[in-house]
Amino acid sequence: MQTTLRPAANASGTKDFLPLYGTDHIEFYVGNAKQAAHYYKTAFGFQSLAYAGPETGSKDKVSYVIRQHKIILVLTTPLRPDNAIADHIHHHGDAVKTIALGVEDARDAWQQTTARGAQSFLELTELRDDHGVVKLAGIHTYGDTVHLFVERQHYDGVFLPGFVKWEPEYQPSETGLLHVDHCVGNVGWNGMDRWVGFYESVMGFKNILSFDDKDISTEYSALMSKVMSNGNGYVKFPINEPAEGKKKSQVEEFLDYYGGEGVQHIAVATKDIVATVRKLQFRGVEFLKVPHTYYDDLRKRIGAIEEDIDVLAELGILVDRDEEGYLLQIFTKPVEDRPTLFFEIIQRKGARSFGKGNFKALFEAIEREQALRGNL
Repeated sequence: MQTTLRPAANASGTKDFLPLYGTDHIEFYVGNAKQAAHYYKTAFGFQSLAYAGPETGSKDKVSYVIRQHKIILVLTTPLRPDNAIADHIHHHGDAVKTIALGVEDARDAWQQTTARGAQSFLELTELRDDHGVVKLAGIHTYGDTVHLFVERQHYDGVFLPGFVKWEPEYQPSETGLLHVDHCVGNVGWNGMDRWVGFYESVMGFKNILSFDDKDISTEYSALMSKVMSNGNGYVKFPINEPAEGKKKSQVEEFLDYYGGEGVQHIAVATKDIVATVRKLQFRGVEFLKVPHTYYDDLRKRIGAIEEDIDVLAELGILVDRDEEGYLLQIFTKPVEDRPTLFFEIIQRKGARSFGKGNFKALFEAIEREQALRGNL
């Protein structure tokens, strides 16, 4: 498996006590990993990478690993009903369990974070095979979500020890997804500042953007959000909490259906959002739509952009600008029957922000979906 570059210094030029390479992988607990892998391959263009199951010595679970460029998803299913994975699925549905972060020293990452107050999920564990060694350690974060620290500089196997290469004949083409841009967590009422404090004090992150209920509100609902980033900017975690509104917000709906706090959406980057969205739509991925009037004065609001606005309007792609450039983004509908997890496709052209100018149009689109479900 290809290794990543050494973590860069943080923005101030000082050394992080928790240097991160970026997102190593994201693990989902799902009811049927084989079918989930087929869906993400077919709909999103992921490629088969690795497998672990009874044939490889894993007696209580099966995992399929899929990859598209630097994005690695692990889809894990329990083989029996009486275990923690089955309990997680029963409570939350198919959901993100682990956001794994690449580190230079897993032992040090665990020691640094637990010494600062993190609850341990996994003490240092070494996995070995003929391809080398991978060291893992982990901590709990909001809800049942965990961060796994992955040290893999001395490993050249397909994924992790215990996995074998998965090479089925069915390998659909990729769709242009490149890497994880950010992962968004939804937390409960008055929980945002608690978890902002956790990422600041336990992991050394900084709050780089804040949005209150005036920034993120519609006629009916509101939420608040703060964006946390590690020192080199490779890992970003926006954290949302509900705010008072006339009706139920998207965060409240998520908390109800998810059964607590958890990962709301994963933003993945592309270099050509128009081409990527066309491919995804052709494969059956459904996106939220904003009214066509959103595009009427887009050029006046955003300024000059390279893309054809008529094409953006046709596909439902949103645009926003900050001091450093602009970005294009679009959001899928929930990818499961529970209205919980969804994906964002994002293309950055200099912008480092998160689409503040699109919040109202986006959340009104989400509210239309909530109303159809009877949950607004």
